[in-house]
Amino acid sequence: MTEFRILDDSKEWQKDFEQRLRARYAAAGLGDAAAERKLENVRADTDTWTVAEITDAGTRVGYVAVVVADDNGALAGRIGDLRVDALHAGQGHEQAARDWAEEWCAEHGARRLGILLTEPAGELFNGYGVRGQLRVRRVSSPPEPLDGVTARPMTQTEYPEWLASEKAAYVGDIVRAGALSPEEAVRKSDRDFAKLIPEGLATPDNTFLVLETAGEQIGTGWLKHGDLPGVTYGYSLHIQEQHRGKGYGRAAMAAGERATLAAGDSALMFTVWGGNEVAMSLYTSAGYQVIEENRSIDLPHSTA
Repeated sequence: MTEFRILDDSKEWQKDFEQRLRARYAAAGLGDAAAERKLENVRADTDTWTVAEITDAGTRVGYVAVVVADDNGALAGRIGDLRVDALHAGQGHEQAARDWAEEWCAEHGARRLGILLTEPAGELFNGYGVRGQLRVRRVSSPPEPLDGVTARPMTQTEYPEWLASEKAAYVGDIVRAGALSPEEAVRKSDRDFAKLIPEGLATPDNTFLVLETAGEQIGTGWLKHGDLPGVTYGYSLHIQEQHRGKGYGRAAMAAGERATLAAGDSALMFTVWGGNEVAMSLYTSAGYQVIEENRSIDLPHSTA
């Protein structure tokens, strides 16, 4: 019978958790410094997590970690970790731990529950909607420009229209993924853009591109260099709707990879929002690995 014991001392779990994360980051192509920076961010949160041993007949078979916190004015739960040792996998402990986590978070006032997956979870979280993926690829040499697409710096005249379009697209991505309501998404968009690019085009370590072919603008790009050590984060590589389906998406990614190397970084990372299957397929075909996947459900969760 699967049982749960909340730990007073979670040091052993913390060590195991960080080892697993470090291995996953390395497998996805992050360097040691970038992996350590991500682990630092995780450590900043884990102090607030409630960690329980998963046991069977008194034997520890894994761990589950949960937390409930304010999220845009509402309580939301999170499964920070759910791990069953390989020797005991497939015996129902995983589902029991998921059910326990859902019940614990609901009892503590959460009306939504999320999980950050760092490796495939099989069917265990199939009922949880995919809200977004973090994908990364190491870039070793500058790719050749594709399909005659060129990239140039964005001008100050072009910036206001681009900013308005990016903020609207960001709101749309959040709402389509089911992460927030339209009103909450607008507030989040305003906050995030004000924090990320407070100086507009002059914000340090950011590249803003206009993508063209035969002198016609077909898209834009926005990249943040050194987001992690050696890693450029691609906030946006956008192809205008009337120019999609012509192979320009891959060309835009090539432009982003060239900008990554030009800035001295060796990996390019993107977030893909849930519901954007076209982008997910494109990144998969281009070799971008899923390093993290956010999923969530509303509580209480019925499996009937």
